[in-house]
Amino acid sequence: MGRTTVTADDLRAWVRRCGDLVTEQARALTELDAAIGDADHGANLKRGMAAAVEALAASADTPDAVLRTLAMTLISRVGGASGVLYGTFFLSMADATRGRDSLDLRTLTDAIGAGVSGIARRGRAEAGEKTMLDAWYPALDALRASTDLVPALEKAAAAADAGRTATGPMLATKGRASYLGERSVGHIDPGAASTALLLRALAEVMGGRAS
Repeated sequence: MGRTTVTADDLRAWVRRCGDLVTEQARALTELDAAIGDADHGANLKRGMAAAVEALAASADTPDAVLRTLAMTLISRVGGASGVLYGTFFLSMADATRGRDSLDLRTLTDAIGAGVSGIARRGRAEAGEKTMLDAWYPALDALRASTDLVPALEKAAAAADAGRTATGPMLATKGRASYLGERSVGHIDPGAASTALLLRALAEVMGGRAS
């Protein structure tokens, strides 16, 4: 039988895998950001994830503690809009999982839903505006439509990848990219790209393909 719950150890493994994938893709993320942003998304997120791995090495025994430590580290080390948005996401997840020793699919989905709502509120954004939400929303829909944890995460990762790709032809109406107007069309949103990496990392960890 496949895994049915996510523990604090799983979340720490998720952070480590996120760090690996972000490091591998840091240059690509920065190149995406150079086209429509500040050209620092990959470097900043790489630095933040490395700091989070270190911060979680010997602490945080519950899911909400892991998520809160991750959030505060990203806020302090990533900087800019992405640091605040990812920090808000993980803080909202932490609040939604307080007091739980492990997370089943429903609890995890609700927590991710809380995180996505936090991003939408903080960024004053919605679907279709060429932001990270365009990867988070389809992933969340995939989770809500599923009944088994590991297959659900695989579907969510695939949905996020599709959402990432779908940002290419969109016109940016939020964030720095919105200043470019029509010139933002044809470029993948870097936040959607990093979101897809985070979801892929979680699917890999829970599917036993990363530690």
